[in-house]
Amino acid sequence: MSDISPKDWSRREFLTGMGAAAAGMALSSCAISGDRSAKGLTEEALEIKPVVDPKTLEKPNLTVGYVPVNDCAPFAIAWKKGLFRKYGLNVTLNREASWATSRDGVIFGRTDAAPVVSGAVTNARIGAEGARHAPLCAGMTIHRHGNAMTMNRKMWDFGLRPWYEYNGDLEAFGKQFRAYFESQSTENRVWAVVLSSSIYEYFIRYLSAAAGIDPLKEFRVIIVPPPQMVTNVRIGAMQAYMVAEPWNTRAIYEKATNGDQGIGFTFAQGKEIWLGHPDRLLGVMESFIEKYPKTYRSLLKAMIEACQYCGDPNNGDEVAKLLTERSFTGAKPKTGPVDKFTRPAIVGDYNYGGFDGKERIVKSPDTTVFFNIPPNIPQQPGEHSTFMWRSRSIWLMTQAARWGQIKQVPKNAEELASKGWRSDIYREVAAELGIPCPKDDYKVEPPEVFIDKKGFDPSDPVGYLNSFEIRANRPQSLFMS
Repeated sequence: MSDISPKDWSRREFLTGMGAAAAGMALSSCAISGDRSAKGLTEEALEIKPVVDPKTLEKPNLTVGYVPVNDCAPFAIAWKKGLFRKYGLNVTLNREASWATSRDGVIFGRTDAAPVVSGAVTNARIGAEGARHAPLCAGMTIHRHGNAMTMNRKMWDFGLRPWYEYNGDLEAFGKQFRAYFESQSTENRVWAVVLSSSIYEYFIRYLSAAAGIDPLKEFRVIIVPPPQMVTNVRIGAMQAYMVAEPWNTRAIYEKATNGDQGIGFTFAQGKEIWLGHPDRLLGVMESFIEKYPKTYRSLLKAMIEACQYCGDPNNGDEVAKLLTERSFTGAKPKTGPVDKFTRPAIVGDYNYGGFDGKERIVKSPDTTVFFNIPPNIPQQPGEHSTFMWRSRSIWLMTQAARWGQIKQVPKNAEELASKGWRSDIYREVAAELGIPCPKDDYKVEPPEVFIDKKGFDPSDPVGYLNSFEIRANRPQSLFMS
């Protein structure tokens, strides 16, 4: 195995194999731990008087999935506070083992709705490699940010440090990054993400290419469910990963095999790759919207209000503690505050960790953005984090093309974006809730929000794609002697 070059791997064969392995681990996990889903109605929910009569809805009884990461917070709050009940819904929450099962549960009808990774809706529409071809839709963003890249102890010992310590010097980081890979055998060049169509895969590849390293040649990307990330780094199955919190913070405090505290450190939060990026979307099938339009709008209202609650700084402590419950992340430390793992990304006291005894806590209101957008993030009038920009669906298409998941940016990119990212319905719902929205569906992303200072104009996605030196299927220059 060690003499096989990363470029000799068939991407489709590898994704298929890893998908099967992840599914097997997920099924095994479910068999051992049983169903942990949040059940019944809380006392708070029972006290809520519905403003929508369930009898007026086409399908008031819904099954909604969620994944055990911090961004299940709006689902937890909607359940605990009775927001589903407020809008005439009787929701059964279903705890999913991975982002693949969360997506596929919606596609195959096991669940009515569930969070899906940024890219899942877009890639399902375009039939990208590694994604199921299906008419998925999303009407809102669950949150922005709230994720990070974790590197292991060996990468720290080699000299790599959190990105902010490089002061924006991609060249200096690139030299260290390349030197690390050159010092490693093939089996020690593995990064994990939660799903092949996730923005996390694109971020890992984007970062590497920005630093001058071709990610298609230098390392492999594998798929691992979020709760299994820490363990897989501890046993050496991979060297780094990108995932939603609390699974980055947990790596900082987790005991290593030698008994030392910490198996990794946070290299960068996703917001340092693209400031303001969307992370999770609320996925449903197109047929659900068509068959149950009133039900769908009630679901959106409940989730928007839940996101508003989670985004209120006054509720941060409550949300962080709720997430530690076994039904949600189950991430409780053996010692210290019960929310030691979940709190940093919710309240914004983010710890990058490290192995030199220094404190690397960065306080920021944009660590996870559930509704109100902090002023440091460029934004349009009336914009809030649950609003979906269709232009960002097109950005995801450029990345699918850049890394060979599709042959080219679709010629009907805007049509595909409009079918998948239903900002039209979101505007209707937001108006009924008295929430303003931007008037446009597309916007230019300014250069300063990306790590490589390369802006994105959705009116020219092909030109944007071709501007990258490192990409799959790039035309090669031939020289005659």
